Amino acid sequence: MHRCVVGGITIGQGFPVRLMGVINCSPESFFHGSYVRPGTVRIHAEEMVSEGADIIDIGARSTAPLSPPVSEETETERILAALSELDGSGIPVSVDTMRSGVLEPCLDHDIHAANDISGFADPAYARRVGDAGLPAILMASRDLPGDAAGWDDTLANLSLVVSRCEAAGVSGYVLDPGIGLWTPGRITALDWEICRNFDTCARFGRPILAAVSRKTFLGEPGGRPPEDRLPASLGLTALLIGKGADLVRTHDVGETAAVIRMAARVVERT
Repeated sequence: MHRCVVGGITIGQGFPVRLMGVINCSPESFFHGSYVRPGTVRIHAEEMVSEGADIIDIGARSTAPLSPPVSEETETERILAALSELDGSGIPVSVDTMRSGVLEPCLDHDIHAANDISGFADPAYARRVGDAGLPAILMASRDLPGDAAGWDDTLANLSLVVSRCEAAGVSGYVLDPGIGLWTPGRITALDWEICRNFDTCARFGRPILAAVSRKTFLGEPGGRPPEDRLPASLGLTALLIGKGADLVRTHDVGETAAVIRMAARVVERT
């Protein structure tokens, strides 16, 4: 099993399950309670670390279904403002963007990983990450974020991402199977199928991300809104840790940290 090191935090089998806290700098986020206003980013990040976060993931553009478009200029302005608050903090930071033009100025700040939901679909982005020596978190995507149409497509996309990493010279990375309604053709049945088969992702020999926090399928049955999906998020997170998750991405750090501590005892990854 290969491992990935982000800001001194080693992710992978043989190490504790790691926790990534989400800071959304986009008021368009599907979960409005996760929006962090400018000027308060460092306070929120430090609070997340005190609650158990190992890494903070900074995003400035919502990619949830039906989200309004955000220009590259706006995304860049938001994410750079957040990074400026975190510079010198010593907190491991990943930047959640799939745009090369946004990533480039981020490299002038204290960042430790790139989180690309397009899975290095842009070769220029991939090469820049490789040249910068950054580790990456990469979703199972071919042309568009999370565009797998089924479980077999998910595995094929993960295999493609591995090939893209080799071509770009990126040796440290975490694979994300892409749970969520990323494209118009996606249905929640695939999310449940990915969760049932989550342990199969270990075939690639890379750390695996579990990113289910408050997502649409957890509102079933009945279509509960994001605000009511925390219990389901926590329960499923525990199950996915049992299926080999190495990194958990969440909006709810304190509660998820408690789940990780419990589940880690069961799978002996403390």
